[in-house]
Amino acid sequence: MPPVSPFLRTAASYAWRLLVVGAAVYAVFAVLGRFHEISVAVFLGLVVAALLWWPTRRLARTLPRSVAVAVTLLGSVLLLLGVLALVGTAVAGESTTLAREFRQGIDSLEEYLERAPFRLNPDALSDLQSRLGDYLSSHRSTVLSQAVSGAGRLVHVLTVLALGAFCSFFFLHGGDRQWAWFCAQLPPRLRARVGIAGGAAWRTFTGYTRGIVLVAATNAVLVGVALYLLGVPLAVPLALLEFFAAFIPLIGSPVALAVAAVVALAAKGPIIAGVVVALIVIIGQIEGHLLHPLVMSRAVRLHPLVVAISVVAGAIAAGVVGAVVAVPLVSVTWSVHTALRDARRAGGDPTADDPTSDED
Repeated sequence: MPPVSPFLRTAASYAWRLLVVGAAVYAVFAVLGRFHEISVAVFLGLVVAALLWWPTRRLARTLPRSVAVAVTLLGSVLLLLGVLALVGTAVAGESTTLAREFRQGIDSLEEYLERAPFRLNPDALSDLQSRLGDYLSSHRSTVLSQAVSGAGRLVHVLTVLALGAFCSFFFLHGGDRQWAWFCAQLPPRLRARVGIAGGAAWRTFTGYTRGIVLVAATNAVLVGVALYLLGVPLAVPLALLEFFAAFIPLIGSPVALAVAAVVALAAKGPIIAGVVVALIVIIGQIEGHLLHPLVMSRAVRLHPLVVAISVVAGAIAAGVVGAVVAVPLVSVTWSVHTALRDARRAGGDPTADDPTSDED
């Protein structure tokens, strides 16, 4: 029997390791998917803790820790409710005008499509509208059942939010003590390594969270000001949509601006809609070449191709939640790998500096 080549032996050794790692990753995601409400709630708790850690620590210098955490959380909730109330007032105040402008915009769009170069048959548009009305009438029960299921999902969302708030309170109140307790339960030879990994993961996660919030807020302000100057209705709600959409890198902002372009097309015509479409390119350039390198370079050191693949893979695996979680998860994983590698290069085994290590 001929000897096995060194290349094939090395490839086989890496292949079975990759298979084991892939199976472990799949098992982890299967468990997280089975209990996705808990996973999302814990993730939200970590996000809130990362955002409010600094103001809570500042307040804790003059107030008891529990009071500082409660004040910070309640203040954040009141701020969020105030923003939602502002958006609701804006939508209610412009709903009548928007409905009228939307009907006029649809009529103008039909007239535009009937002229050159499109020359679309007017009967085709009327037939499309009638078919849409017939479809909604014939599938009314389906629409109602979807609405009922949406109400059930609302209960799940509120439950996840409540659990997330509960987690964030205890993360802010004693997250460092919880981490110390967890490390104390590990074998002594692993504590130093886990401590290095945990510190790198938390630094990266907090840096990414604060950076993405700053990027999203900047995008929302730019979009809101631009839409207001262009006279597009619902500028404030659309800016808020841009803020939340920016949490999905590379994809969220164009989708939110596409919604704004549809509103601009219906309310102001194709020229203003074209300007809004141009905003997609401009804001994308600002976000990709200025905001991300300036704000997030220290927290996230990932190639744009890795970011794009991570977002798409997360969306395929877990929908919108997966797209939001994918980039911070990959960033944290890479930072942990880098920190452990640097520790090995600097001083050998990270457990060498741990006085409790029992490897001797």
